Formats: sequence, structure tokens, C-alpha cells
Amino acid sequence: MILIVEDDEGIASFLAKGLKAEGYATTVARDGDEALALAAASGDDLDLVLLDLTLPGTDGLSVLRTWRSQRLGVPVIVLTARGETADKVRGLDGGADDYVTKPFAFDELLARVRAGLRSVEQRSSTELVVGDLRFDLLTKVAWRGQRRVDLAPKEWALLELFMRHPDQLLSRSQILARVWDYDFDPGTNVVEVYVSYLRRKLNQEGLPPLIRTVRGAGYRLRNPSD
Repeated sequence: MILIVEDDEGIASFLAKGLKAEGYATTVARDGDEALALAAASGDDLDLVLLDLTLPGTDGLSVLRTWRSQRLGVPVIVLTARGETADKVRGLDGGADDYVTKPFAFDELLARVRAGLRSVEQRSSTELVVGDLRFDLLTKVAWRGQRRVDLAPKEWALLELFMRHPDQLLSRSQILARVWDYDFDPGTNVVEVYVSYLRRKLNQEGLPPLIRTVRGAGYRLRNPSD
């Protein structure tokens, strides 16, 4: 469920109808105190909040800070007419996950909602699994079958990228952009070096190799169960 915290009846109705048309369940709070009460009553059913900062009674920033002090971990997207950098900084420092300035395009807001919900799905599990390969996102330790695989920081970042996109061809430039900086020297062979390191650590006698090179195109992590 998405909680819309907005005192403007027209905007609240527009958001509720638009999100409902996209298949999302919504509920609306018209002031800060109602938002606090609805969030507390929603429990695990609450997935994301769209929060206006200028509210009657308890203002939006105070609501946000209260939620974060209570360890409410759902994504909060701030919607406000306050577009100054200082206002954005206060909102993000107060615990917001994203910030959208009014007026906004509904398609952009939808994209931000989807991104916020994806972040919840990713945080809900601390382990990635592809066939007989497991990777613990907290300890940064991988397991191939019953064998533990210890990884260096760039190796675990590379493995996480592969495991989030199993069977997908990842180009060298994509890997450079996601694991290293965008401005990293494109002439370097760092991708090839770290793919080689990862292969040696993951490969086991009697088991199929996991990382395949597609010559001239990139690399693919195959699912060993396929």
C-alpha cells in the first residue's frame, strides 16, 4: 500500500486515481497527525509514502523525522513546491529517499515509485541465489555448493552485479560503469583481470564453469541449474 500525505484535495485525488489505475493500493492522509496514525495502523502493509512537507498541524519534515526515529524503514518520496537546494537537503537529511518538486510529470513520479519499491524488494533478502551459487549481501561471502568463497571488495561487487542479472549479457562498458567509476580509463583491462579472479574462485572440479565470455560482446553468468 502507498500512503499519500497531501492536504490539497485535488492533488491527493489525482495521485490516488493515477496510482490505482497502475494497480497500486493507496490511502490518503490530509495532515501530519493523520499520517502518523495511518502509518502506525498499517504495519507491514505499508510499502511506500508520498509526503508533502507543507501540512496542517505537524509538518511533513517533523513527520518524516518521527518515522525515522521509530525505525520505519519504508521509502519516503517527498512531494513539495519547495524547490530550493537547502529544502531538498533538509528533506534528504531528515530521512527522505527521494525528492520531487511540484509541478511534476506523473510518468516521472511513477518511475520513482517503482524504483522505491524495487529498493524494498532488494533489502527484503540478504542473500542472492543462482543455482548452486549463493552470495550473502551482509557478510559479502559466497558459497558454491558447500564450499565457502572469500572475495575482495571489487570481486564481490562484480559477483553481485552478475547475480542480479543471471543469463544476461553484460558488456565491458556496463561492468565498468557499475562496478568502477564512469570516468575510469576505458583502455584498462581491469574488467578482464577481475573476471579472471572471480572465475578461479568460483570454478570447482566436476562443476560447470559459471562465467562465460561472449567474444567481442561481454560476459554472462550462466545459471548452473539450466
